[in-house]
Amino acid sequence: MSKQRQALGAWGEEQAVAYLHKRGVKILARNYRCPAGEIDIIARQKKLLLFIEVKTRRTTRFGTPQEAVGLRKQQQIIRTAHWYLAREKAPDLQPRFDVLAILCQSDGSADITYLPDAFGLAN
Repeated sequence: MSKQRQALGAWGEEQAVAYLHKRGVKILARNYRCPAGEIDIIARQKKLLLFIEVKTRRTTRFGTPQEAVGLRKQQQIIRTAHWYLAREKAPDLQPRFDVLAILCQSDGSADITYLPDAFGLAN
């Protein structure tokens, strides 16, 4: 991955964290990695345990950021979430899989689309 793409991804994750903080979401982990894969943000909101995939794009030339979270990526996130749940204490929390899509505007601002419960185990 190029440094430019890494920088865009890091910028997008910072925008996502700020967005979530404003909505009272507590960040538990960022860039959680395990043998099953990686999850951008793991957070808690009341009785929900949120597994959040952040996708950032400069343009929609190849589709919206959220369209990049296809079935294969969803399955990888679910496997990683299972790994996390098997090792961390999360009693009485309901897991949910969200997507936070960020489109970088020409003025440097972020156009954010938050998709709570974007996919689940049935997908």
